[in-house]
Order: sequence, then C-alpha cells, then structure tokens
Amino acid sequence: MTILVDDPLWPAHGRLWAHLVSDDNLDELHAFARAHDVPARAFDLDHYDVPEEIIPRLLTAGAQHVGGKELVRRLIASGLRIPARDRR
Repeated sequence: MTILVDDPLWPAHGRLWAHLVSDDNLDELHAFARAHDVPARAFDLDHYDVPEEIIPRLLTAGAQHVGGKELVRRLIASGLRIPARDRR
C-alpha cells in the first residue's frame, strides 16, 4: 500500500494543486488524509486535491512523489480510478 502525490501543476484559487491517491484502497487514502489535515472536502471520487504548500509535509509523512502519468497509471492499475465519463 502506497500513498502517492504528483506535481502541483493545476492552478485554481490563486495557488497550484496536486493529487493525492492510494495505489491500494480508499480507506488507506482517507486515513492518511485525515492524519495530515487534508480536509474531506478536498476528496474528488478517487483522489484528494492538495495545495502545493503541504506537499513537503505529506512527503515527510510517507507519501511517495511520482509524476502525473505514473500516478494515473498506478491509480488505474489499482482499480480505483473513476473515469471522466463517470464524474458527472
């Protein structure tokens, strides 16, 4: 079980955002997010949107940094990925 975070490339609300995911299960992801003060409202079906400034804290806590393509590849392989067509 691994928690992954990608690069903060997504601009919104005056800051850059990254994605926080689990490559195994959502319970693990939610527990990690709660333990590191990531608000529940940041969850978007299969990932958390996290602001750039908390990434160092998440990495210190054990999240693994990966590129965006690797994050998506591992999320799909886990079976947790929610396709865009199902996000409506």
